[in-house]
Amino acid sequence: MAEEKMSDVIKVRWDKLHTLQAEGKNPYELTKYDVTGHAKDINDHFEDYDGKEMSLAGRIMAKRGQGKVGFYDLLDSTGKIQLYLKKDLLPDYNEIKKVDIGDIVGIKGEVFKTQRGQVSLRVHEFTLLSKSLQVLPEKFHGLKDQDLRYRQRYVDLIVNPEVRDVFVTRSKIISKIREFLDNRGFLEVETPVLNNLAGGANARPFITHHNTLDIPMYLRIALELPLKRLIVGGFDKVYELSRVFRNEGMDATHNPEFTELETYEAYTDYIGVMNMVEDLYHYLADEILGTKDVEYDGNTIHLGEPFRRARMVDLVQEETGVDFDHMTDVEEARKAAQDLDVDVEGKNSVGEIMAEVFDAKCEDKLIQPTFVTMHPVEISPLAKKDPADPRYTQRFELYISGAECANAFSELNDPADQKARFIAQMEKKAEGDEEAHPYDADFINALEVGLPPTGGLGIGIDRLVMLFTGQHTIRDVILFPTMKPLDSEKPKKQPVFKAEGSDEVIDFSKVKVEPLMEDQVDFDTFCKSDFRAVKVKACEAVPKSKKLLQFTLDDGSGTDRTILSGIHKFYEPEELVGRTCVAIVNLAPRKMMGIESCGMLISAVHEEEGEEKLHLLILDDHIPAGAKLC
Repeated sequence: MAEEKMSDVIKVRWDKLHTLQAEGKNPYELTKYDVTGHAKDINDHFEDYDGKEMSLAGRIMAKRGQGKVGFYDLLDSTGKIQLYLKKDLLPDYNEIKKVDIGDIVGIKGEVFKTQRGQVSLRVHEFTLLSKSLQVLPEKFHGLKDQDLRYRQRYVDLIVNPEVRDVFVTRSKIISKIREFLDNRGFLEVETPVLNNLAGGANARPFITHHNTLDIPMYLRIALELPLKRLIVGGFDKVYELSRVFRNEGMDATHNPEFTELETYEAYTDYIGVMNMVEDLYHYLADEILGTKDVEYDGNTIHLGEPFRRARMVDLVQEETGVDFDHMTDVEEARKAAQDLDVDVEGKNSVGEIMAEVFDAKCEDKLIQPTFVTMHPVEISPLAKKDPADPRYTQRFELYISGAECANAFSELNDPADQKARFIAQMEKKAEGDEEAHPYDADFINALEVGLPPTGGLGIGIDRLVMLFTGQHTIRDVILFPTMKPLDSEKPKKQPVFKAEGSDEVIDFSKVKVEPLMEDQVDFDTFCKSDFRAVKVKACEAVPKSKKLLQFTLDDGSGTDRTILSGIHKFYEPEELVGRTCVAIVNLAPRKMMGIESCGMLISAVHEEEGEEKLHLLILDDHIPAGAKLC
């Protein structure tokens, strides 16, 4: 519908409202409506309601018929039901005909079946409760724009019934998790969202400021440390199911705020926790799905069978042939990773390198539920070392369909060991690792008071819901996912010269550029490089990588092109979507972090006061995708 016509339609709706208000029938003055039934109950149990007088409320979704008889569809919180409207049954039939699709109404009527067998209500009383002044998406196409669906979830829930079902299932899953833990004697508790330190995980926090205390505060990145303090205090079993916040990139499985379950149980270890997690998934499969098999991403996931248990180092050897278990030299490990085309820049231990290889080569192969155990101590600052091999920790991660679904430890309760690991993390932070764990003196004090042997668990609820509802992006299981505001588009950068009429003066005096290449390049060889204008259709951070962005590009060929570029230090993914850039499109594909990159995006690089600066070459939006640069 043209914008001008849409405006006319909305104007008509406003005019109807003003007329109602002038006649003393303002729907917004009504404060309640007595509801005695719901659509789903009446449809599912017609025999119990046949012939009964019922009162329902909901939104008009369709109108059919004309003249003296009309059929409307009413959508309430449980589903749809047909309304039968007949002129001689209603004193204000003409007023009812003026109702628009989207209006919220209350109706009273008798339950019956039409000659075609359709469960319906024969309406004899009708009340307009709220006027819809916007136009819902067209009936047969619905709301399909993904971005708009997330921004206007309220419309998405109205016009796409399957979306409502996902969130009903989500609510049931959370309820059943609480039921499972409560039946095992766990106590649900609440811990602070705002903290003086952001601890319990390796992640970049959101920072805010407390005005009265005049101190910085951090939104929690995990629930772990306060919950373990409660175990020190004498509670044997505690859990919290709540929101946590991480100031990181967004992709199909990451949202800056997400729901996490953490449990802590005294006098058990990671094996005990492993058994509990297996029982939890069995329980949820029965209670939510009614089966222990779930179809996901083209695979049948078996949640009822014993989950596989394997050491991380063994899975790496199984997949790559490289045995890190008997490797002690860091450079040997680095070369082995590089031979596998795994980026291990900044990794300075065999354990860290092995973990990167696992992320790149093994994660996506773990389709059936698999407990990956014995993580390197370097990447597990809060887990207890394995007494048989202190290079590893008593830790597991559960992987299903190539994604991490749970993380658990035999919790570290040696205060001296914990202090040493915090110090090692602080050294990483000093070297520029923004995700390194801070030093928490009070937590060390708590451990010195005494933490019993404890098994701890963390489960990302959103990923669990994705599995149980068949969704493939976290935004489809979060009612209001984080979105960039439409009015926050950053202005285009000024050109690198002083434009006419501009007051900006750019200082290039501190810029250092690389010497020009003196070796001549054969012209025929140079001409083989195919430089093209490309449009950025999507961009997201590559999981487990601090520098790589994954671009989905329109190169004019009609087939999306994937290119990875190490520019996350300089750009956030969302600010590049929609931009026109330059890429070489005829380079041989190259795997990076397990993802095949087909080409290279072109950037301008220079040095300024000892720091590398980078500008992705962004072209005028008028240049079409696929235009050849020559």
